[in-house]
Amino acid sequence: SQTLQEYIEAENRRLEQDSEQFWAKEIVVKIEYKYSPNLTIIDTPGLISAPTKGRVSPLQGQARAVEQLVKQKMENKDYIILCLEDSSDWSNATTRNLCLEVDPDLRRTVVVSTKFDTRLPQFSRSEDVERFLRPPARLLDQSILGGSPFFTSVPSGRVGHSRDSVYRSDDHFRAAVWEREVGDVKEMERILGRGLDGTERARVGVSQLRRFLEKLLRRRYLENVPSIVPVLEREHRAAQEKLHQTVQELSDLDSDKLKDLGRTFYANFARKIPILIRGTVAAPVERFGETLSDEHVRGGAFIDQDGQPIKPWIHSADYRLMGGAQWTRAMAEFRKVVGEIKSTAVNKEEIINACGIDEMSDGINYTRTACIIAVAKAKETFEPFLHQLGYRLMHVLRRLLQISMFLMRKDGQFLNGHELFLKKVAGSYYTYVEDLMRSSLAKCLEDLESTTEFVSWSLHTNGRPGLRNIISNIPQAPAAPQTPPSATAPPRTGRDNSAGTSTGAGAVVVHRNPTSAMASIAEPDLPTGPQAQLTTLVENSLWDRNMANVTEDIIQTLVQQVFEGIRDHVVTSAELKFNCFFLMPVIHKFPDRLRETLEHAFEQDLDQVFDVAAVRDALETQRGRLEKELHQVELIQEKFTVIHHHLTAPMLQTQSTRQSEEQNQSPYMRFRTS
Repeated sequence: SQTLQEYIEAENRRLEQDSEQFWAKEIVVKIEYKYSPNLTIIDTPGLISAPTKGRVSPLQGQARAVEQLVKQKMENKDYIILCLEDSSDWSNATTRNLCLEVDPDLRRTVVVSTKFDTRLPQFSRSEDVERFLRPPARLLDQSILGGSPFFTSVPSGRVGHSRDSVYRSDDHFRAAVWEREVGDVKEMERILGRGLDGTERARVGVSQLRRFLEKLLRRRYLENVPSIVPVLEREHRAAQEKLHQTVQELSDLDSDKLKDLGRTFYANFARKIPILIRGTVAAPVERFGETLSDEHVRGGAFIDQDGQPIKPWIHSADYRLMGGAQWTRAMAEFRKVVGEIKSTAVNKEEIINACGIDEMSDGINYTRTACIIAVAKAKETFEPFLHQLGYRLMHVLRRLLQISMFLMRKDGQFLNGHELFLKKVAGSYYTYVEDLMRSSLAKCLEDLESTTEFVSWSLHTNGRPGLRNIISNIPQAPAAPQTPPSATAPPRTGRDNSAGTSTGAGAVVVHRNPTSAMASIAEPDLPTGPQAQLTTLVENSLWDRNMANVTEDIIQTLVQQVFEGIRDHVVTSAELKFNCFFLMPVIHKFPDRLRETLEHAFEQDLDQVFDVAAVRDALETQRGRLEKELHQVELIQEKFTVIHHHLTAPMLQTQSTRQSEEQNQSPYMRFRTS
């Protein structure tokens, strides 16, 4: 106690030098007593009355911090609040107002008027004392714990051996407290002109407050006995079951039993994976579910060509999913992201570079040019998305291991103590999932390569409907204003109009410029009849590298059509292949794969699967710990029984003997010798 006192005094001196002068850190003191149940006493700092007007001072901040700390402690519904009021007028209730915020009816608050010896000289009439002892309901509600307040006095002065210490020992201080209590009672009786009745006397003095609190705590303790006994019995039963299970596991450490345990475990584990894929609510979503944002963080998001994550709107993005539901959402996001990708614009430089020269001539095949551009853009665009989809789906399936282990623990099918075997099972599952992902991804990449290696027009452009779509997507040029015919102008035919649109025999060509592309390429004095237009069209389509605007438009539209055909095929093919060659084997083929792997390991070296020596040592250690735990629970039960008997045993002394002792002996001495 001397060391504790010195520590607290040193902390107080330190805080006096600190600008804050307040520290929220708790000083925890544990005191053990043989026949006492657990009791927690929290001594909160006193409230600070800081000025509320004027400039803001550090004292105001400290006052708010102290008030917040005290309120936080009082909010526990199981705590009894001891409200110490330092006032001679019940209408002044600084501390009580704070208690009312957390305990509006004061039903768990004991109100105590302190420094009562300094209040008594202020009362000149007996009516003043009567009013202070029994405050009216408008000032202090009678619903407070105990029905009425207590009145205490404690002498000032330190306990110790220093020069400024007033009391040399704790016994000396206890005796002084008792003397002060007796003096307060005599002074009250003098002012009242009568003796105190039993109810009044039970409210005056530290000893009466202590007796009331002891009875209150004893009653609370006995009220909680019906809930304490089942808890102790449950803890004892759980310790016994764990110990019995450990002993049973020790007896099962032979090769045949270990193999049977392993076979039972991997069979149960292999059954849990399909359950999670098909759908279940057995696993808590708040623990194992992932929203789409969580999935992006842990499994990766789809990234565009600029390295930025793509965040499409998915209706189940905020749902915490797992298993097959999470797989379906990942596929839906892939369809949303990739299915809306458009080919980037094609410029003239790309078209000219894609033309080149073949091995037969230097003629130009703009159809081949469009295919080269579309195939290159498609391969560059879609291949990264296939890799991202593969790793995302692998993340979804890898999570099933942890969820399956939880379900097996929940169903009592888990194999405790065999960490090496569990790592073997987990490693087999992870390896199988990764192998499936890589093989499925290879099939998707092979399909992308075949789609971009050779362009099939029926597949990539959807045949005649695709051709119509190509023609309809070519921008239409605005019609040029009609000029009246003149005497010098040659007559116009229906096959050569002013908008630059050739309607003669052959292909239909539409120009963006108001003047004809044919006329812009040909000399002004060349003939412009159907034969000349056909000559110009063939020249532009076969060997003229000075592309007209119409040529660029057709190539742009054709590239877009081929690109979209490849895109749609890639999306459909990827979903089909990942479902067939990744997801389905996990459901149908993984149990056989796991059984073959573990059975082969059983035959090779059983110690490399179960690590029998390490498991035996761990189980022996666990058995010793459980035996100690069981013994500790039994000691607590025995101690609880003794304490309960001590609190409920009938008093050996009669009521008259107890009253005579209270009159002749300080209660502090009595509690000290009990």
